Amino acid sequence: MKKQIVIKVGGAFLDDLSLAQPLIETLSLLKNSHEVVLVHGGGNAVEKLLTEVGQSSAKLDGLRITPTTQIDYVVGALAGTVNKKLCALAKQNNILATGLSLADGDIAQCHKISEQLGCVGQVSKAGKNLINTLLSNGYFPIISSIGSDAESSLSGGQLLNVNADQAATAIAKALGCELFLLSDVPGVLNASKILLPTLNAESIDGLIADNVIRDGMMVKVRAALDAANEIGLPVTIASWRNPKHLFDEDDSLAKKDSAVSGTKILPETTLT
Repeated sequence: MKKQIVIKVGGAFLDDLSLAQPLIETLSLLKNSHEVVLVHGGGNAVEKLLTEVGQSSAKLDGLRITPTTQIDYVVGALAGTVNKKLCALAKQNNILATGLSLADGDIAQCHKISEQLGCVGQVSKAGKNLINTLLSNGYFPIISSIGSDAESSLSGGQLLNVNADQAATAIAKALGCELFLLSDVPGVLNASKILLPTLNAESIDGLIADNVIRDGMMVKVRAALDAANEIGLPVTIASWRNPKHLFDEDDSLAKKDSAVSGTKILPETTLT
């Protein structure tokens, strides 16, 4: 039986897809032993599009404030351009990619977080039926972090911009599998900018209190800890730049002695 993993990608990886080629090639090699779900954001693509149309954006606690006047641009950038470019790259590497969003099928039920953030959502519950159906038939789901609020009073439901780390976390929870959060950074760094190989709840709280972990990394680490505790497995925060070093020969666990293995967020309890 193939092992399932969820990989979230972001950062410059999505700005220049030539940089994505090594990871996609690695995922192509993994397809005989693993069922992989790829989740992506694309904040830089959103920022670029908003600038082109003469609009600006701001963040609050690491989340992009998304007014109703901007949600269509965000959807177009993430569920449109970025998603389909990733699908095209995957297909070039003989991967049967299927482009999706959180709003498709039973992938995720989402809700609006607050009026202050606008059309920004959070996953309330993720499902696994559609994803497992695709995986069991050899497809490679590539999921953008665009969801919808089924309880919205607006006609057709309100589309929502969901943090991609939180979206990937919810999907990994639903599948009960390992999660890799890959971005431009090598992992979580301490105050001296040295990579921390492991973190637990206590050390995370301390680093947040000392303002070492903050903004987007705070959102990422909290989501990773939540996922680790829920599935009883470590969650890896790492860079996408050297993907072959993230996977050893026997399993999907990052090598302990590798400088590119990232930071493992440890659960408080493990599954037996």
